[in-house]
Amino acid sequence: MERQISHLSVKIIIFILSSFIFSTANAQEDEDFWSKVRFGGGFGLGIGNGYTDITLAPGAIYQFNEYVALGLGLQGSYINQDNFYKAWLYGGSLVGLFNPIEEIQLSAELEQLRVNQEFDAGHFEPLNDEPGISRHRDFWNTALFLGAGYRMDHVTIGVRYNVLYDEDDMVYSDSWMPFVRVYF
Repeated sequence: MERQISHLSVKIIIFILSSFIFSTANAQEDEDFWSKVRFGGGFGLGIGNGYTDITLAPGAIYQFNEYVALGLGLQGSYINQDNFYKAWLYGGSLVGLFNPIEEIQLSAELEQLRVNQEFDAGHFEPLNDEPGISRHRDFWNTALFLGAGYRMDHVTIGVRYNVLYDEDDMVYSDSWMPFVRVYF
């Protein structure tokens, strides 16, 4: 019986020491990991003449080395054009960044958005004979952006192209989009 208790005590001590060593090593890895994570994203605001467009897009990237980074982002947008169109867009994205030289940034971004649109029926074919009925569309939209930009420290200014662009979805007005990307 005493021998069983001794073996159990040794196992407990080994377990505690192993846990301490592993947690110390893991903490050092976490410090190294978090030192390579950069936070940022984008913000957009367009207001004027009955039109409102507000976008908030936070993100985080992991900088593997001076050339390659990979990250995740969130996006939320509200768009309203008085008496015509209203939409909520929300979702996420996966972004890959490649800097062949310090000033040039190439990017690929896969974006998945839930789109809730409402159109004023007075501007479209009525869904039925009742005037003033709104037309609703709720769907998922996938975009794949390939882009290039000029990078200055934490800021990149450029243009990106949506290779999956579909004008029938009325999510983006064009397949080409300028962007400003900021990560600290």
